[in-house]
Amino acid sequence: MLSTSQIEELVLILTRMLKMHTVAEVGMLPEAFITVCSVFVALLKYSSSHGTLNLVTSVQEASKHAILACLDLSEKHPGQILHSLYLLKETYLYGNGENFNESGNIELRSYVVEVCIKQLLPWIVTTINELEEEIVLGVLETFHSLLLQDCDIQAMRLAKTLVSSSWFCFSFGCLGLYPTEKMKCRVYLMLSSLVDVLLGNGSGKPIRDSALYLPADPVDLLFLLGQKSSHNLELSSCQSAILLVLYTSSLYDERLADEKLVLASLDQYLLVNSRDLQYGAADSLAVMRLVNLYALFRGLAKMNYQIPYSSKAESILFQLMTENEWDLPSSGIHSVSLKWLFQQEKISKLLSYQILRFSRSTSSNGTDIIVQGRNDRILSKEAIAKLVAAGDNYGATIFVCLLTDLAKDNGQEHDIISVVTLMETIITIFPAASNQLCLCGIGKAIYTLCYDTSHTFSPQIVKAISVLSFKILRLVEPEILSSDENWLAVTMKLMENLDTSEAADRWNQGSLVVIGVLSLVLHHSTNEVLLEASKAILFNTSLVSAINSIIDAAHLKGPALVDHDEGTGIGESLIYVLLLNYFSLRSLPAVLPEFVDWKNFFDLPNRMQPLSFIGIHCHDLCRLMHFGSSLVKLVASYSLLQLLTRLSDQRDKNHFELKCTVGYLMSVIGVLEGLIFYSDLRVAMNCGLCLSIILGWEMLDMQKTTLIEKNSWCRLIVEELAMSLAAPCLATKSFINHHKPAIHVAVALLRLQKVPGWMRSVFNDTCISCIIENLSATNVNTEMVFLFRELLNSEYLKTAHIANLNQMLQACRQYLYADITQDDQSDEHVKKTGTTSNDVEEVCEFLIYLMSSESSPDMDSRGSHIAIGNKQLLEEIELFCRTLTVEDDS
Repeated sequence: MLSTSQIEELVLILTRMLKMHTVAEVGMLPEAFITVCSVFVALLKYSSSHGTLNLVTSVQEASKHAILACLDLSEKHPGQILHSLYLLKETYLYGNGENFNESGNIELRSYVVEVCIKQLLPWIVTTINELEEEIVLGVLETFHSLLLQDCDIQAMRLAKTLVSSSWFCFSFGCLGLYPTEKMKCRVYLMLSSLVDVLLGNGSGKPIRDSALYLPADPVDLLFLLGQKSSHNLELSSCQSAILLVLYTSSLYDERLADEKLVLASLDQYLLVNSRDLQYGAADSLAVMRLVNLYALFRGLAKMNYQIPYSSKAESILFQLMTENEWDLPSSGIHSVSLKWLFQQEKISKLLSYQILRFSRSTSSNGTDIIVQGRNDRILSKEAIAKLVAAGDNYGATIFVCLLTDLAKDNGQEHDIISVVTLMETIITIFPAASNQLCLCGIGKAIYTLCYDTSHTFSPQIVKAISVLSFKILRLVEPEILSSDENWLAVTMKLMENLDTSEAADRWNQGSLVVIGVLSLVLHHSTNEVLLEASKAILFNTSLVSAINSIIDAAHLKGPALVDHDEGTGIGESLIYVLLLNYFSLRSLPAVLPEFVDWKNFFDLPNRMQPLSFIGIHCHDLCRLMHFGSSLVKLVASYSLLQLLTRLSDQRDKNHFELKCTVGYLMSVIGVLEGLIFYSDLRVAMNCGLCLSIILGWEMLDMQKTTLIEKNSWCRLIVEELAMSLAAPCLATKSFINHHKPAIHVAVALLRLQKVPGWMRSVFNDTCISCIIENLSATNVNTEMVFLFRELLNSEYLKTAHIANLNQMLQACRQYLYADITQDDQSDEHVKKTGTTSNDVEEVCEFLIYLMSSESSPDMDSRGSHIAIGNKQLLEEIELFCRTLTVEDDS
């Protein structure tokens, strides 16, 4: 009996011998090599070798070197490769017992599988034509022994590697090269074990049971499949095995025979065995595999070229699906099969039920169904989403009909919610699915769920419908909504279930999502769709009252409002109300052109008249901007900018003057001036633009007053701008961008009829020269060119300034032309922002993104747009050059 230390010593010696033999340092006679392998195996079987962690590395190296040493010598000495394979198998078994702790066992088994995948498999595939049958059988037996450990993750790893290397085709190639019973038995038994691992324990039993009777040629398999098997148990068993082989191989894109032959054989099988299939006790899993297999080859025939098929066989298959219990998600399915099935209108009802089963399963566990331990080629949310988005099948129609049926037939609440949730996920995965669902009538289905049902309209269903509606309206193309009148009724129903009587800090998440849906309806009205639904929202008295209550509650907080951010009840409600107000301001001109008298928003608090539609007065927005949290400031500033822009446009068109006191106007200006250098550039930009609009009205210098001249804050803003831009080594692109808001204020002051006298002292020759010196082709932006254009108009620029600017702008042009494609790509990336896992957070984030992208943050002081991007900068440079040309001509 050998001791542990003796075994360790012998193992080290034998491992060193095998290593030296592999690298050709020391040769070894075939007999000596076989003896070394045999002794090594015997040592592994000694009980005293068990539990010795020191042996793991040596055993790994020995098994690998034994294999490597034989791969080039197999033709001359087949016995060596067989003994090295024997050592490899025993090494795996050595790591599969209780010899080590779990980590040691896993390490050893993983190493053996690695040798099989990296060394043995490529070798056997490339040299099969040169090998003796005995060696091929040895390799197959080795792989087979590893697959028999079907509970092992390493067996699954090996199985997936084999099928990714076209193992089914390789196996039948072996049968062609070595047409012996021994090879046939080994091939089919190994395939049965491979199927066991891939599809689950016991799945390969039909192949094992029929291994002795199955032919070696795939064409003969197809012939056998097309025979009538009535009362012939042996033939029936063979046909089950053949279908399983064809199904599993095709699942991994292997074709054992010509597609035309396979489809003809399947047709024949259905035709001659229809009675047995329809009236016999068909296994549901076998039926599902037959369906998937038939659908695959019908789908391939449609994709590649026209292959004749039997319409009667198709009818038999559909009848079989109708009369038998089958479960689409329970077995692996090829994407081509899935698509073909969803293109068959005749089985839409059957597929509808399968979708319901799938939605139930995914809602209960939150993940895709795992088919017997495997997660590839399954019916997944991604696969269904791809179908629905494609539009070349009945996927979207099936979902719409399913939801309608559940609503009309008083379906269970959890079924309705699970189907709605699945549709939400589908839209998230493939946004184009929203278009297809709308084209197929999802609006009508939601309408049915809202009205034509005896089901209780519970808060859970309201929340689910609201989230689905939001995701659809977020992504659908406006023109698709133009003819859908159901959204008016849906909008009314959602507003009915919006509990506006609750206090501001107690609005639930469902109510907030409904506000998000209403905001998107208003957004779509700017594209001249959903106009009636938008009117219903704008003039909903309960909603108007609730908004006023929330604004009043926020004002009562005073300076403490800053502590009520989106993490608090009132803060969250306030943000959503402000978002709704913003989209209302955008919608009003589209829904009711010329209806709104925008100066009513600018009334003094003591003579303010309540609005009959959704809207927040100017002074209320200013108070929220002054006291609110950062997010409240952001949304309120966008609303104020929208309001002032509308008011300014109406004022210019109708030529009226605002009836407000100078004190009121100065209070608004004071709030805006205080936020010009706010940390959030979007807030600062909005305030800069608002301030420039008000300055552009030139109301403060009427009646010979000189309020602008004496306004220390305006002067401070302009001086800070000039000093910062002129300071050396500070004018980076990000630094200049930070001063965009102040530039708009400076331009507005330069455009006044009575330009403050201190402007020329601030922008003196030295200051302008320093600013130009700090500019380069890479840091200049649209606002900077805009500023210099106005300085040029105001005759602040000297000849030297203009020459230097021209040189810099020409260099900027060249840089921009090279970079303009990159700019487009980055802008596209912004549009593809991801979503969060929380519905309310997702709604808020998207509405803010939509608001930011709609309200172009770059506008001149008159309210005309100067959008972001290289193209807009090029346009501004062109405007500067034209202005310069006009100056030269004059």
